[in-house]
This record gives sequence, structure tokens and C-alpha cells, in this order.
Amino acid sequence: MKHSTLALVIASVLSGAVLVGCDKNEDAAGEQAAQQQMPPAVVNVQTVTFDTVPQVQTFSGRTAAYQTADVRPQVNGVIDEVLFREGSNVKKGQPLYRINTDNYASSVASGQAAVQQAQANYQTAQANNANAKAELASRQASLAQAQNDLQRLQGLVDIDAISKQQYEQAQTAVRTAQAAVQSAAAAVGQTQAGIESAKAGIQTAKAGLQASTLDLNRTIVRAPLTGRTDRSSVTAGTLVSAGQTDPLVTISRLDPIYVDISQSSSELLKLRQQISEGKAQPGMNSVELVLEDGSVYPVRGKLALSEAKVDESTGAVTLRAIFPNSNNILLPGMYVTARLTQSVITNAALVPQSAVMRTPKGDTQVYIADKNNKIQVRPVTINGTYDGQWIVTDGLQAGDKVVVIGGSKVKPEQEVVVKPLESANPAPSAKGAEAKTPQQAAKTMDKKPAGNDTSENNATKEKSTEAAAN
Repeated sequence: MKHSTLALVIASVLSGAVLVGCDKNEDAAGEQAAQQQMPPAVVNVQTVTFDTVPQVQTFSGRTAAYQTADVRPQVNGVIDEVLFREGSNVKKGQPLYRINTDNYASSVASGQAAVQQAQANYQTAQANNANAKAELASRQASLAQAQNDLQRLQGLVDIDAISKQQYEQAQTAVRTAQAAVQSAAAAVGQTQAGIESAKAGIQTAKAGLQASTLDLNRTIVRAPLTGRTDRSSVTAGTLVSAGQTDPLVTISRLDPIYVDISQSSSELLKLRQQISEGKAQPGMNSVELVLEDGSVYPVRGKLALSEAKVDESTGAVTLRAIFPNSNNILLPGMYVTARLTQSVITNAALVPQSAVMRTPKGDTQVYIADKNNKIQVRPVTINGTYDGQWIVTDGLQAGDKVVVIGGSKVKPEQEVVVKPLESANPAPSAKGAEAKTPQQAAKTMDKKPAGNDTSENNATKEKSTEAAAN
């Protein structure tokens, strides 16, 4: 009885195992049949081409006035009148303030009188000099007469025709005449010195008059440059002094205007290494500006300078661009975004953002449809974006077919149906620079905010689906 029961149990187990095995085989066969009935997945691909691609960098920046001048008085006094309207545009040399002129007008009058007096002194000195010269000439004539008389008496005294006393008197007359000539010559020298002193007095008086006139002119405070004024810090009746600390008003020249851009030193070092290694070429000095409201400034600027030092507090280098600003759209202190083509990458490919995937480790890769229309994984190197597309510098070959749409529905080694990518507004490829020079291609860079690009939204959806599939 026991043996028969055991036999029944074993038979039941064996029959169940056979039924389970049959079910599994039927499921596998059904799945295989279903796969055979499903058509291959369709993917849209873009053929890889290589070209020269501008590398556009985006920086934050602040606007700064092209020129700034703090206006201060150069003389002391009370402000009589403010001659401009606050916040208005003024021209170089335009009167801004008028300081009371009473003291300075008196100084000018005194200076003019001093000049006249000095000129009168000079004329007197010249007259004295003329008199002294005439006296000298008279004394010299007397000396000549005395010397002639002495010479005539010399022969007479030798023959005792005259007394010795008469001869001695003639000698004394010569010596007296010589002393008179010396005295007259000294007087001429004194009067000549008086003339020089009078000349110096005229120069001093004129210098004083010029200083007084200059101070009088400085009572009108003028604009040192053409620009726009700020608020005036003084009003009529305010006492001001030369060299005071606080300016009366500040004038800023806004056309053209500077934009100061900050770039990290590490980015700048990387760029220079790429250029030195031949992986990139120097770009343009043309700069595009995006304003605070997202609009693009209508005129491009030029890079004016790059500081030769790194800010120790920020680790950044300041770049300065200059922009025309005839309509005064830009004001000092505005926050802006600058797009600068600092380099041009040679032998690069442009790939739509929806084609690039990231691994859990952060590496970038794409799907390639090989010659057998099977999916292959290809690691790639990304070096920024241009015109809404990734710039690929390594990992692709010319003629590769990169999967742009449909990558989330396929797996490696899966056979697919390949179709060229079609778009109503195809993004320009690297060859989309259309044989333009790098400088021309840079000028056509995309001006739309990245968040409005539909391809980027599609890229996000594709990546999310792909991650779920993996």
C-alpha cells in the first residue's frame, strides 16, 4: 500500500515538471515569434563632418564709464549760480558753476595798477641812465682836455718856461678829471641796474596780474570733458574751497562705454594651452552683449585689453571690451552677459545635444549606426557648445552616422532602420559655416537663450529614457 502511494506522488511530481517545462518553452517561442513579427526600430542619424568651429565663451560682466571726472573748484568762494541742469549732457568747456568774483576782480585791478607803476619806474630808470651817460661823456671830455694841457706844459717846464708849480697844478687837474670820470661811470652802472630792476618789477607785476586774472577766470567752473552729469552736491550760496575732498559734480562719458568681463585664470590657462598645442587657433576680439532683460545689444563691441595679473581674491582675470553707446542704452554699473569667441577649434564636429548621453561616471558617449545598421557605442570628448550643438573634438570619424533621434528605443548591437535626420530648421553643422572663415562663422552664433532650444528639451527626454532602458 505504501509503495503504491509513493509511486502516485512521484508520478504527480514528474507530470508537473513536464507541464512547467512545456509552459516555459511555449513562452520563449511566443516571445521569439513576437520579435520576429515586430519591425526593426527606426532611428534618425546625422552624418559626421569636420570643420573649423568657433569656441564661444559666455561671461558675466559690468558696464563702466569710458571716462569719469570729479569736478572740484580751483578757487575759494561762494557759489553764486549753478549753470547746468542735473542729469543733463554737457560739453567740454561748458560753464557749470559761477563763484562770486568780487575779491578776484579787486585783485585784477590791483595787478593792473602794479603793472602801470612798474612801467613808470622803468621809464624813470631809463631817463636816469641817459642823464648818467651824458654826465659821463662830459667828464670824459674834461679829462681829455686836462690831459692835453698837461702834455703841452710838459715841454715848457723842461726849458723852465713855466714854473714847476703850474705844471703840478696841471697834473692835479688830470687826476681830478679821472676821478670825475670814474664817478660818472659808476653812476651809469647804477642807473643801468635800475633799468634791470625796473624790468624785473614789470615782469613781477605782470605775473601777479596774470595770476589774478587766472583766478578770476576760475570763478567759472567748466566741464573738463563731454558727458552726462550726476547730481550736484552744492547749490547757490554754498562756500567752496580749492582742492576740497567732495566734488561739486561727477561727469561720466558714456559713448563709448566699457564692459569689464571676469574670466577664471584656469579657463584662460586651458585656452592658451590649447592654442600652444595646436588644438585651437586664436579667435576674434569681437564681443556680443546680452542685456539684463535677455535682449541682445544691437552693436558688437571689441576687446580692448586683458589685464596682466590675476585678482588674488577671486582668481580671475579682467577683460575689458568697448562698445558704441550713442543712444545711451548702456549705463555704468549694469549687469550684462558677454559672448566672446576667444578661440577657434580646428577639425571638430557639431553634434545635436539629443545625440549625446552620459554614463553614471559622467563620461559622454553617442550611438553610431555601423555599415550593418547595428548600434555601436562610441565614447566622445566634448569641448563646449556652438549654435545649440555639442562640439566634439575626439571619438568620431568623418562619415560616422550618429543617432540623433530614437536612441532611447535601441540597445548596442541591435539592428535598426537608419533614416537621415530631417528638420524644418536644421542646425548648422561644422560645415554649416558653409566655407566661411572662422571669423565669419563666429558672427553667426546663436542669439537665442539656450532654454528655448527644442533640441535641448528633446535631449533631456532622450537621456532620461535611455537611462531607464539601461
